[in-house]
This record gives sequence, structure tokens and C-alpha cells, in this order.
Amino acid sequence: MIDLYTDATPNGLKISIALEELGLPYKVHQVFLGGEQLAPDFTEMNPNQKIPVLIDDGLVVTESGAILIHLAEKFGKLLPAEPVARTATIEALMFQVASLGPMLGQYLVFAAAWGNEFPKVTARYFSEVSRIMGVLNARLATRDYLAGNEFTIADIAVAPWIRLCEIHPACGGFPLNQNQHLKQWWDRVSERPSVWRGFSIPEPFPVEKQFEGFVKAVVGLGDLHPAE
Repeated sequence: MIDLYTDATPNGLKISIALEELGLPYKVHQVFLGGEQLAPDFTEMNPNQKIPVLIDDGLVVTESGAILIHLAEKFGKLLPAEPVARTATIEALMFQVASLGPMLGQYLVFAAAWGNEFPKVTARYFSEVSRIMGVLNARLATRDYLAGNEFTIADIAVAPWIRLCEIHPACGGFPLNQNQHLKQWWDRVSERPSVWRGFSIPEPFPVEKQFEGFVKAVVGLGDLHPAE
């Protein structure tokens, strides 16, 4: 049995989508990020006190990108074996982990958690995310999916972040529709039954509670990480 410690955040939802796509049985343990990630038992699993955490037959795997690679390699799906396609998949996955996720995450910190108290900083991250969306759009100009013509863990990693353009009030201004190849990719990916099932696992906490947890966990703003 696979145990997944997670919440309804983009990084958490990546793993739910992958498990649904692979058709694997798993047990979900929802973690309220307003403090439950600091509990000793969770910290023992992941000293970085972040979700998601996957336990697979006693093996503890942290970091969403590493979890996706573990699942794909173990079950022989979603990561091509052919070297060129495999490299393209890992390259696109790393682009999400290193660029799209951190930049969009920081945009949300300043636009939402900080209530746009620092508009120049918010604008900086908005511009960078918009640029990154243009990079993805260019990548998709000649292929159906991020690593070629096959749905992979790279698409799974990017999908929950692009979804924010449609569901998060602070993200509606991003140029998804203006990047036609990216928009077509999103329409294609979001029609997959496994993706929609994954987006609902786990069900998010009520909006007020989810936002409370988000604010509490923001370093420098919330009270979970006080200044030394």
C-alpha cells in the first residue's frame, strides 16, 4: 500500500494525478499546512516539513519531482525509456520544479498572502511567470505534450500550476489564453479523467482555512517560522 501525505496544493496534487494515472491503490493523509507539518511524526518523515511525502513499502520519498520519478520508474509508465525522450521529460520536469513552481508560488505570496503590500515585488513575479508561460508555449508549438507526443510526469507536474489561472482569483491576469499552444495543451490535459480525479484528491479545506494555513506558513509573515 502507498501512503500519501498531502494537501490540495499544486505540489500535492501532482502526486494524486500520477497515482490516478497509474491506477494504483493508495491511502491519503491530508495535512493542514497551518501547523500539522511541524508535528514530530511528520518532521521525522520530512525534516523540511513540506508536503507531499510518499511512503511506498517502507520507502519514504519527499520532494514532488523525486516522487514522480520514483513512481514512473517503479511502474514503468509516464517516463520514456528511450534516452532522448527521457531526457526531454526530466528537463521539462526540472523546469517546473526550478522555475514555474517557485516563481508562481512567490507571486502568490506577495499578491495574496501579503495582500499586494509590495506592488513592485508582485509585478516582478507576475512578469517572470508570464515570461515562463511564454517559454512553455514555445516548447509546445511543435508537440502535443511537454516532452513530445506522449503524456508524461512533466505534464503532470505543470498541470496543477497552470490550473491556478482558472481557479485562483489572484491568477486570472496571467496570459494563458494569449499563449495558444499552452492553452491548447491545458485543454488537452485537463480532459484526462485521471487529471480531474487527481485535482479532487484530497478535497481542499474550506477557503478560509486553506488561506489561513497558507498565510501561517509564509516565512516572514506567518507565525510558524518566527524570526530568530
